[in-house]
Amino acid sequence: MSDVIACIDGSPAATRVCDYASWAAKQLDAPLTFLHVLDHSRYPVESNLSGNLLLGGRETLLTELSELDAKRNKLALEQGRLLLESVVQRATDAGVETPKQSQRHGNLVETLGELQTQTRLLVIGKMGEEHAGEAAQIGDHVELVLRAMHKPVLVVPSDFTPPKSFMIAFDGSPTCRDGVAMLASSPLVAGLPCHLVAVGGDEQVQEEMARAESVLTEAGHQVQSVQLEGEVEPTLHHYRQENGIDLVVMGAYGHSRIREFLVGSTTRKMITNAKVPHFVLR
Repeated sequence: MSDVIACIDGSPAATRVCDYASWAAKQLDAPLTFLHVLDHSRYPVESNLSGNLLLGGRETLLTELSELDAKRNKLALEQGRLLLESVVQRATDAGVETPKQSQRHGNLVETLGELQTQTRLLVIGKMGEEHAGEAAQIGDHVELVLRAMHKPVLVVPSDFTPPKSFMIAFDGSPTCRDGVAMLASSPLVAGLPCHLVAVGGDEQVQEEMARAESVLTEAGHQVQSVQLEGEVEPTLHHYRQENGIDLVVMGAYGHSRIREFLVGSTTRKMITNAKVPHFVLR
C-alpha cells in the first residue's frame, strides 16, 4: 500500500504538517511516513575546502574547518532524528498506528522523486525552515516539488483544522476532471460538502461542471456549483472565505482562463495567499 509521505524540517510548519498528515492517513487508512531530508548543499557529506588552498601550509586550519563541518552535520542529523521522534509520537497520540520515519541525506526534490512509486499523498509545509518567519511567501522547495511530483500534494499553510468542507477550483481541464473522479471515490473527503467553483468559462466548462456535479452527488457529496466572474485568484479566495471553506482542491496546471496564469503564477499566488490547506492535483 502506498504511503502518506509527510516532509518534516525544523520550521514551525512541522507540527501542522504532522497534524494534517495524521488526519489524511486516518481518512485514507494508509500508512504514514515522516521524511526528513538533510540537504546536501547545506550539509555536504565531505567538506570542499579547495577554495582555501591559497591558505598554503595552514593544514591545521583546514583540518579544523573539516572537523567543524563534520560536527555540524552530526548535530543536524541528531536534530532531525529528534524531530522525527517528536512527530511520530504526536501522530501516535493522534491515533495513527505505527507511523514510520525516514531520514535521508540529499536533495529534497530528487528524494521525493525516488519515492513517488510509494507515495499516495505528499504533505508539505507552505514554507520550510529556510523561510521561517517570512510573511505571505511560499518556499522555493514547494514550487519545485509541485512541478516535479506526479502525485497529489497537500500544501499546509496554517493552523490545523480538520476539514469540514472543500472547494474544487474547477476549470474543466483533464486534470480537474480526473481529480473530481478521484475525490469522488476517495475516503479523504468522504461525506464532506463540496463547492464546485469556476471563474469565467464557456459552455463547455458549464457542461463539464454539470458532469462533475453529477459524479460528486452520486458519490454522496452535497454539491454547490458556482460560476463566477473576476480575477481568478482573488475571486476564488474571496469565495472560500465567504463560505468558510477549509480545504481547497486545484490542479497544478489547467486550461482556458486559468491556464495562462497556472503555468507559474496562479498556482503560486493561490498558495502564497492561502489560509487553508491546498490539495494540488497532478
